[in-house]
Formats: sequence, structure tokens, C-alpha cells
Amino acid sequence: MGVPFVTTSTPTTVGAAAAGGEDSPYAYLRLAVSVLLSTIGGVGMWSIAVVLPLVQADFGIDRADASLSYTAVMLGFVVGGPLMGRLSDRMGIIAPVALGAVLQGIGFAAASQAAGNWQFALAHGVLIGVGGSASFGPVIADISLWFLRRRGIAVAICSSGSYLAGAIWPLVIQPLAQSVGWRQTYLGIGVFCIAAMLPLAVALRRRKSRAIGDRVASMRSERPVLPAGLTPNRLQLLLMLAGIFCCTAMAMPQVHIVAYCADLGFGTANGARMLSLMLGAGIISRLSFGLIVDRIGPLAALLLSSSLQAASLLLYFWANGLTSLYVVTALFGLVQGGIVLTYTLVVREYYPAAEAGTRIGLVLSATLAGMALGGWMSGAIFDATLSYRTAFLNGLGWNLLNIAIAGWLFVRLPQRRYAALA
Repeated sequence: MGVPFVTTSTPTTVGAAAAGGEDSPYAYLRLAVSVLLSTIGGVGMWSIAVVLPLVQADFGIDRADASLSYTAVMLGFVVGGPLMGRLSDRMGIIAPVALGAVLQGIGFAAASQAAGNWQFALAHGVLIGVGGSASFGPVIADISLWFLRRRGIAVAICSSGSYLAGAIWPLVIQPLAQSVGWRQTYLGIGVFCIAAMLPLAVALRRRKSRAIGDRVASMRSERPVLPAGLTPNRLQLLLMLAGIFCCTAMAMPQVHIVAYCADLGFGTANGARMLSLMLGAGIISRLSFGLIVDRIGPLAALLLSSSLQAASLLLYFWANGLTSLYVVTALFGLVQGGIVLTYTLVVREYYPAAEAGTRIGLVLSATLAGMALGGWMSGAIFDATLSYRTAFLNGLGWNLLNIAIAGWLFVRLPQRRYAALA
């Protein structure tokens, strides 16, 4: 087990930190604003899935070509995350959020005027994806700076914004697209992003001072020291690989559950309900693991959540009935949502606050790359075998690689005794 390092905080130092902003009423207000930003800015992750059939018919293309815009927006998030995180480290969160709002607004407007699929995909990748990335990793990294005692649950609440976007935006976009068309709907989304996100960005203009950071650092007798042979950049690489591995596995049910249900004869409607159930359970998972992290630490929580995800993937091999599929999908949602937030908290545990935006952006971008890889790979395996059973087995293999990294880090890295701050 990792070597613990002990905190020596007292009520006086905790009070001083809270007065400076950590776990204060202002921090919770900032959290609420951050969740709103993440929910609004997450529209780009879900909009294309809703309007895809309309876009396909408008451009006269096949389903594969129409799906390129989803790949483009995910790649935009992957590239934009570290860039926006770096900008946040240098200038504060208001800069990337404001820039992201403008890019998203322009991107949706440009997509609404696209004459062909390549223009539509380009707007999603370069503008909507990159712009939307500012409200994902950088916002989560920023909120982690404002909490100490309840950092786990705060990050969990903030990171649930992307799931809330998935629950809310399709219900808004679908009826609008049916009534006024997808082009007018996209134009309206662009205007709304700029009008709503810029004022919210201004609400986050206050920055953490170095004095506050020094007070927080003084609450620990010493910062964790990485073991010999494990440099900060090597740890960063391991965390990014772990993110790719876990989300490659996670993508199999998330991306293909609707098609899987259709293949089993249960229809796409049941598949859509299962996907909604999975995302709803994912919010519960993130909140629950936020509390768990505050009790046992991020590395232990990462190992636990990854192991539970592997177990739930195994259950899909025996879930061939409609009821059993609903049950297993709910279980999968209840465990998978907690994995990604643990990476944010591991970074905050072992790196300086001044590097949080860049390093968290890199790790979360790796998880999105894993989702893109896993979604494509599962489809390719199905095309080759005409069965999703091999795709589930492939996902399990990637999950085991994630468990191996999580277990090694848990054993090797020093860990704080979390009861001292509970």
C-alpha cells in the first residue's frame, strides 16, 4: 500500500484557509456557476446526435459521413482541453471560458450556414469542440482550487455538468429542430451560448492568490514526494494512459447500447431508455464517488471504480433478457461515472495548483480520446464478427489495463491520511 503522508492541520489553519476561499460560501457559489457553465458549454457533445438524421437528409449523405461531425467535435475537445487549461493557468478561468463561449457561438452559427458536410464537420471540430472544451476540463480544474475538505464532492458535482447537458439539451434541441429546422436551432444555440456564458464567466473573475495557496500548502507537514524513477511527466503519462484505457472500455456500452438492443430484438426505443438510465445513474455515480474520494483518497477510489466497471462489463455476457439488460446497464452507470473525476483529484494531490489546468486538461482529453477510440473499435469489431460479445470482451481487456495502472500507482505513491481532513 502507498506510504501515507500525514496532515497536521488545526482548526486555526483550516479557518484561515476557509476565510481565503476554500470551502467557503463563495466557493459553493462559484461551484453553482461552474455547473451552469459546464451544462451550457456541453451542448456540443450532444447536439449532433440529435440533429444527425436531419443533417443526413439535408446533405444527402450516408450515416457514416454524417457521423464524422461527432468525431470532429470530440477531437476538438481533445485538442482544446490542454490549450484551454494552459490559458487558465496563465490568465485565470475567465479567459478560456469567455473565449470558448465566443468560439462556440461562432461555431454553431457557422454550422447552421454550412453548404456541405465537410463545412459542417469543420465547424464542429475547430470551433464547437475547441470552444466547448473550455467548459469541461478547465472549469473542473478551477473548482478544485477552491475546495480542500470537500474537494472530492465539489469536483464530482462540477464534472456532472456534462451529464446534465446530455440529459437537458436533447430535450430542448429535438422539438426545436422538428418545428423550425436544425439550421435555425443551431443558430439559436450559438446566440444563447454567447449571451448566457459570457456573464457567467464574469462571475468567475476572482482568482486565487498565491497567499491563499501558501496557506493551504502549510496545512500539510509535507507534500507527497514521488518515488524514485517516477517523474511528474511519467506520472502524467501513466494517468493519460489510464484515462484512455478506462474510457475505451466505457465506450462500448455508452456508444453501442442502442444498437445492441436492436440486434437482440428489443428495439431502439428500449436502447435509448437504457442510455438515458445509464447517464442518469452516472450522475449518481459521480456524486457518490466524490464522497468516497473525500474518505479514502483518489487513488483508492480509482482502483475501486475501475474494478467495479470491469465487473459490470462481465455481467453483460449473461444479460440477454430485457430486464437483465436494464439492471446491468443501471449497475454500469452507477460505477462508471466515478472513474473520470478521480483523475482530476489525483492531479490535485500530486501536482502544484499552478499546473492544475494544463495537467487536468491533458488527462481529461485522454479520456475523451479513449471514448472516441472505444466507440470506433467496438463498431469495427462488430463489423468483423457480426457480434457485440467480442466487443465486450475487448472492452474488458482495456479495463484490465486500467486496473493494472491504478493498482501500481496505489501501491507506489504516497497517500494522505484523509481522515485528518474529514
